[in-house]
Amino acid sequence: MIVIERTTALSSVQDEGRFGALHYGVGTAGVMDPLALRLGNALLGNQPDDAVIEIPLFPFRMRFTRDCAFAISGGDSPAMLGERRIPAWWVAQAREGEVLTLHASRFSARSYLHLPGGVDVPQVLGSRSTQLRGEFGGFHGRGLQQGDSLSAARDAYRGAVDFGIASPRLSLCNSPDGVPQIRVLPAAEYGAFTAESVARFWQQQWRVSPQSNRYGYRLDGEGLVAKAPLEMRSHGIIPGVIQVTHSGQPIIQMRDAQPSGGYPKLGTVIDADMWLLGQVPVGSKVQFVEVNWAQADEAERDQQRWLAGICQRIDDYRRCPL
Repeated sequence: MIVIERTTALSSVQDEGRFGALHYGVGTAGVMDPLALRLGNALLGNQPDDAVIEIPLFPFRMRFTRDCAFAISGGDSPAMLGERRIPAWWVAQAREGEVLTLHASRFSARSYLHLPGGVDVPQVLGSRSTQLRGEFGGFHGRGLQQGDSLSAARDAYRGAVDFGIASPRLSLCNSPDGVPQIRVLPAAEYGAFTAESVARFWQQQWRVSPQSNRYGYRLDGEGLVAKAPLEMRSHGIIPGVIQVTHSGQPIIQMRDAQPSGGYPKLGTVIDADMWLLGQVPVGSKVQFVEVNWAQADEAERDQQRWLAGICQRIDDYRRCPL
């Protein structure tokens, strides 16, 4: 169906993630931008969790070996299908032999390529996501390489093509001055840090360090100070948890995070903002906003209502184009 012509080993097959195996020491993996997964799959009439190719470095180039519909999501830069410009967040029809090239965006870190029925790879522990550290799942347990050939799980797509949606950033992203506002719940060791450094955590803008990846985002800024030396036994952690190293620099655990760690936990990024955090490019800045449990729950419900509404409108148009 497709052959990879240019990529890096950081491109991988992912779905929503691998859940229920943390007690075995197996992390969740999965897409860094779950909103893009849902919306791109909706554009093709796929199931919400169908596997996709996640692309974090560009340009990414692939060739279609047969006629095939596809969708792109996540990134906010247009793609090129041969000599034809394809908008972001779009579903299109490719012909056999055509080459699709995806380019980097100033505003987003990752793009996703969707195929009819999803990328056809076997499930491992209930997920098709690539677990890069454990070298299983996805496409042979590794990142994609030049020459890899992948297939769609469904032979054909029936529905409208050459249509798309506006970027979710226009509806859901709160980014004054272009700096994303990421909402955070205080966590267990929040009170272990001085009031001055905690206030600074909320007030300053943090830069996503070049030492950031799918395992974790290291943040550059004026570090936090503990009230007293703090040593902890390793304990369970999940994506979104913000830990503070001995140097005072925060690390946000991301999708490939290990299931346990011993650094104190300052806070946790709310589920509703993990998609936005996953799209922050390395070198960009973020600012954190404190919320309580009720506000986090309301944000999640609001986002799910928005998502259900736009997916329904996509489905209506895909079935009955104007």
